Amino acid sequence: EMKATVNEDLCIGCESCVDICPDVFEMKDELAVCRFDDEIPTEFEDACREAAESCPVEAIDLED
Repeated sequence: EMKATVNEDLCIGCESCVDICPDVFEMKDELAVCRFDDEIPTEFEDACREAAESCPVEAIDLED
């Protein structure tokens, strides 16, 4: 099971993660947030990894 968190101190609001994986990430005010407090559904894991890798400031932490 995978969990994702966005580090609010690092996030620059570029929306890259939202563009790549809108099922998991959304914008809240000026920052990206993960839609899931608990584990991410397995069908979204690959896109979530891609989104984390695309983050220009490495603000997305994945646990799996």
